[in-house]
Amino acid sequence: MKKFLIHGVTAGVLAGIAGIVYQKAYEGAMLLDFSAIINPGSIVGASIFGCILMAIGYGLLERFKKTNLKGWLNVLIAVLSFLSILGPLSMSLPLEVEFPEMLPGLAIPMHFFPAMIFFGLNPFFTKPRLHE
Repeated sequence: MKKFLIHGVTAGVLAGIAGIVYQKAYEGAMLLDFSAIINPGSIVGASIFGCILMAIGYGLLERFKKTNLKGWLNVLIAVLSFLSILGPLSMSLPLEVEFPEMLPGLAIPMHFFPAMIFFGLNPFFTKPRLHE
């Protein structure tokens, strides 16, 4: 289980860094400031939390010898990533926030960073398996 948690934390930290870089680039390009709503701490925290949940799922499949279900877990993770964008889409912001319609353009891509980086790092944390 340790290697799965290391995978999750590593992917979470990298997803958090990618999210912060994206936030800075987006806000700089659009001349916006959503730091009162989305800040680096929340980006990193949510990324690590999501990736640790994915790692726990992978670890449980390994523990119960159900590795053939990883494809279904990946589908579930993808579906949950898509469902998670409903939050930023339905969010009502305070009136003092300038250009609130620009927030989804910032927040929605970040919802896919944890899964994308977790899946991208997966080959570094799993042994290649020969066909059984």
